[in-house]
Amino acid sequence: MVQAQIVNRGIRDETVLKAMSEIDRALFVPPGYRSRAYEDGPLPIGYNQTISQPYIVAFMTQKILPAVDSDTHALELGAGCGYQSAILSRIFSRVTSFELVPELAETARKHLEDLGIQNVEIVAADGSSGIPGAKFEGILGAAAFAHYPKHLEEQLKQGGKMVLPAGKDSQYLYLTEKKGTDLIRQKVLAVRFVPMVQK
Repeated sequence: MVQAQIVNRGIRDETVLKAMSEIDRALFVPPGYRSRAYEDGPLPIGYNQTISQPYIVAFMTQKILPAVDSDTHALELGAGCGYQSAILSRIFSRVTSFELVPELAETARKHLEDLGIQNVEIVAADGSSGIPGAKFEGILGAAAFAHYPKHLEEQLKQGGKMVLPAGKDSQYLYLTEKKGTDLIRQKVLAVRFVPMVQK
């Protein structure tokens, strides 16, 4: 999967490739879809949610690689089954991941526990506001906001990066980086994600 679907499409960072190789996507896919676990496409995980395609997981992860090597904290919005969370666990010192659907949050916890991953906290709650007052080296959104969430930019540390989808009819992946007093925001890719559910 890594060679055919990721490297050949421009993913070059060794830490990302190593994480994608170490975390078996099949372990996160419902039994009825295990035969398709290595396809480069999203798959249903129940509750009208999906596990993202491997290329998108790698692409988004590569976009928010931390600029420092230690004591890094990532925020994930939409844990789903925990696959992206597991990948982030190999990149960041700590990961806080929100999942609104309690059953999926429990599934994600179980998957991470089975793999011995201990640096990810799954929070069963609406994460669309992030954690006001907290600061992160990386923020990743795994569901699409109807409108770009400027409020989350306030939670980026200096040099921090945020990648997430936003839009209704047409969705785009946005990459934002905090440099000094500037926030550099750009559209990087047209995408199709499940919508962010907020309470």
